[in-house]
Amino acid sequence: MIASTDRTPLAREFFDRPVLEVAPDLLGRVLVRTTTEGPIALRLTEVEAYDGANDPGSHAYRGRTARNGVMFGPPGHVYVYFTYGMWHCMNLVCGPEGRASAVLLRAGEITEGAELARKRRISARNDKELAKGPARLATALDVDRALDGTDACTSEASPLTVLTGTPVISDQVLNGPRTGVAGDGGIHPWRFWIANDPTVSPYRAHVPRRRST
Repeated sequence: MIASTDRTPLAREFFDRPVLEVAPDLLGRVLVRTTTEGPIALRLTEVEAYDGANDPGSHAYRGRTARNGVMFGPPGHVYVYFTYGMWHCMNLVCGPEGRASAVLLRAGEITEGAELARKRRISARNDKELAKGPARLATALDVDRALDGTDACTSEASPLTVLTGTPVISDQVLNGPRTGVAGDGGIHPWRFWIANDPTVSPYRAHVPRRRST
């Protein structure tokens, strides 16, 4: 359960900072997904930073499109994309409006509403796997493109809200290469996670996909 002192939504100013400041500071924060069946709360344990025009791995590296428009602001909104024709992934937009950057939510611990998450993640062997990876996280929270652009800085009937939670002390935060990112974008050590947390996803280097013959 979420402690009552941790239920304050993060202010927009929290997200209106450089992405490499916001990303590690999101660890330990709580994301609440409000559904018609009830709330699901997730404590963030792993994230990845993407820095727009400065980052070949970012969806916004080559500029604004219909797909990535939310990344250009305002901060504190949700950017959801569809990948590999089957999965959704969820990001939180940060930095000043007009300069695209976002933090990919890679993994977390379900702290409330696990019974609802289990219905969507029937292949999970245990609760530690419910949101262990970005696609699993989005699936467990029932997040899809319909939530793209949601304001996560308000608790007023929003389907997604980020709460203060309990920030992680700096010596418990580790960082390393981003998972599955190819080329120049793969060299940045912009993945951040909580040390020894069992819900953190395993690191995997990028493997080129073979074309079917």
